[in-house]
Amino acid sequence: MQVPSHVEYERATSVEHALTLLARFGPESRVLAGGHSLIPMMKLRLAQPETLIDINGISGLSRIAVKGDELRIGALVRHAQLLDSAVAGEHFPILHDAERVIADPIVRNWGTIGGSLCQADPSEDLSAAFGAIRATAVIQGRDGARSVPVREFHLGPYETVVAPDELLTELRMPLRPGGGSAYEKVARRVGDWSVAAAGAVIWLEPGSGTPAVSEAGIGLAAVGAGHFVAGEAEDFLRGRPADDETFARAGQIAAEHCAPTADQRGPVDYKRHLTGELTNRALRRAAARARGREA
Repeated sequence: MQVPSHVEYERATSVEHALTLLARFGPESRVLAGGHSLIPMMKLRLAQPETLIDINGISGLSRIAVKGDELRIGALVRHAQLLDSAVAGEHFPILHDAERVIADPIVRNWGTIGGSLCQADPSEDLSAAFGAIRATAVIQGRDGARSVPVREFHLGPYETVVAPDELLTELRMPLRPGGGSAYEKVARRVGDWSVAAAGAVIWLEPGSGTPAVSEAGIGLAAVGAGHFVAGEAEDFLRGRPADDETFARAGQIAAEHCAPTADQRGPVDYKRHLTGELTNRALRRAAARARGREA
């Protein structure tokens, strides 16, 4: 049996208390939220923190609300809570699409949004979804808070901009009328990590006939896309007609510019094919939702 090494445990009662504990125990401490990634790593001794700082008692980090022109999601919001949130699904159906294919009900009942982003797994679905939305991460330190675009949040696999003495507290998403969004994923088994996944957020120009794309966001997971997004495909879409030909070409561009690696989930060519097809599907579905029609 594999068991973690000895670890001390502290329970934070507020954000300020958590930051004090992080400063006291230094970089050898780790924040415990859902724990679904950290605890298995500790059992394998891939992670050996000296102190765990449990933040689950900080109630203010588990809220979903619209404030002004933003949707705000606390870092301690559980996956199941986000999936059940009517306000999140109303403004960004991509979040419900992604949550339906994340893990299983047991994991979704306890795993957190902030924990998923901070784990920075290259196959993480919400990183791609929030990247497509162009969300902003709010990071709290003892000297105050700073805002970082999610597209700049991940520095690489399992690495983020959150310093050892900082805490991710919230995700903020700008609200803009007339958009649509969707998420598509292929996995070996239900709830498994992605073989490839694509999310799309799209806004259309008003008018009759085939509208043009005014703005788009495309997020990719598990295929080596820089910062989980397909920037070249987004640039291609702007100003072009929102039709099947445009979306198919955007999918090809996304596939050409990602960098998947061969592994037990499939070879490179297969993952590129999936990237193109899933991007195409997500864009078509997002455009249908923007027009008020479910794809």
